[in-house]
Amino acid sequence: MKTAKDPRHQLRRDTVKILFAESFTKQKDINKVSLKVLKQKATLDKKIKKAAPTWPVEKLNRVDLAILRLAIYELDNTNTPPKVIIDEAVELAKEYGSENSPSFVNGVLGTIYKNIDSSENKS
Repeated sequence: MKTAKDPRHQLRRDTVKILFAESFTKQKDINKVSLKVLKQKATLDKKIKKAAPTWPVEKLNRVDLAILRLAIYELDNTNTPPKVIIDEAVELAKEYGSENSPSFVNGVLGTIYKNIDSSENKS
């Protein structure tokens, strides 16, 4: 059972905070995960745009955007089970986002996960 003290959850929280702050101004202290996410920002944003075409990336709530970027990065680059990543992202959206953030984050990540899953099954 995950808790707020879980080091993986803490790392995700810290990373979201850094990514959020980075959307306003360049940050001096950036952890390794945040740096990796920022290096792939253009690719991650394309996936967000494709999964949520009615929401321009530049108009998204910056907290939601930070959470989505981290979660999509994890889906693409880690061996963490996708359902764990999505659950963590929804929890972060509940903690930091607006009232609608959890369902928005869940919907976007669900769409991306279905696309990943269906493309892997075609192989």
